[in-house]
Amino acid sequence: MTTNTVTKLSAKEVAQLVLEGKELFIIDVRNETDFADWKIEGRSVEIINIPYFDLIDGVDPALDQIPDGKPVLVVCAKEGSSIFVAEKIAEAGRSNVSYLEGGMKSWSEYLEPVKVADLTAGGELYQFVRIGKGCLSYVVLSEGEATIIDTSRMIDQYEVFLQSKGVKLVHTIDTHLHADHISGGRALAEKYGSTYHLPEKDAGEVTFYYEKLEEGKDITVGGERIIVHPIYSPGHTIGSTSFIIDNRYLLSGDILFIESIGRPDLAGLAEDWVGDLRETLYSRYKNLSEDLIVLPAHFGKITELGEKGLVSGRLGDLYKQNPGLNITDEGEFRKTVTENLPPQPNAYQEIRQTNMGKINPNEEEQREMEIGPNRCAVHDN
Repeated sequence: MTTNTVTKLSAKEVAQLVLEGKELFIIDVRNETDFADWKIEGRSVEIINIPYFDLIDGVDPALDQIPDGKPVLVVCAKEGSSIFVAEKIAEAGRSNVSYLEGGMKSWSEYLEPVKVADLTAGGELYQFVRIGKGCLSYVVLSEGEATIIDTSRMIDQYEVFLQSKGVKLVHTIDTHLHADHISGGRALAEKYGSTYHLPEKDAGEVTFYYEKLEEGKDITVGGERIIVHPIYSPGHTIGSTSFIIDNRYLLSGDILFIESIGRPDLAGLAEDWVGDLRETLYSRYKNLSEDLIVLPAHFGKITELGEKGLVSGRLGDLYKQNPGLNITDEGEFRKTVTENLPPQPNAYQEIRQTNMGKINPNEEEQREMEIGPNRCAVHDN
């Protein structure tokens, strides 16, 4: 019998298939608990979970479920188990079988750059979609300079992008002290002699130098002065800061998402911060232009990804459609954002300590700390 060839697909290639809506049948061979916690999702993705140990003695349980004619992708945590299963499926006569190179670890770390818009002063704004984690970061380009907001720790991917654009990094900014992922902002700024910015109220325990984000203190990118206006917007953390870029785009950090709102409990102070969160969402943001396009720091569901993967929404529309912006009773709002919240992010305390500079885990430890979905929102369920 002729053995069909097994191919490998990179996280980038799989992301392109997902974002383009291509049909894909996935067999995830991780254990049931890991699969239930976090998986590859997409509008045209069909996925089943059969643990690896159920397939060691034969792949018939998988063969019985594979639709005819569909490409098959086998996925595991790191790669090895998926290669074994993919080869067995191909040996059984199935064609168009592949495995995810680097496993779900590589899926967690891939960043897809999506152009948001050309800016009126001649620059560009990009959103970097970390599709496997739900994290979003932003790059502003103008006149040979760049600023990165809410940088993920995979700084090499930003470096490749900046080099392709021929620009110099002048600023990195974190909208708040992150608890779900390790920031690459400080490392990137140190490497290129750039300025790292952080809200002062979130930086009480940090061990390194940073430039304070202050309301009304503009951050200039490029000779044409593409201005970034900080708006102090506490709630998710006490220092959470959002920005307006080009008078058109509201970078809301983890305060406001497209289908949900930020949770206030990741520093153990939900009862203290819930009032700040409501004030920000129901007053500060409410007084902004309804035509602003919200660009958040996370997404919770694949349905929040629009054309080419862009995650965005008009502020006025969010006030009509987002459940977290339509809780009129203050007591009900307080209950919603302090009770029955999703599980807290994996290793979030260690991630916060890393982002403060208190601990310095190695690369593999950082990967393990970040594995799994982000859980920064209230209404993700």
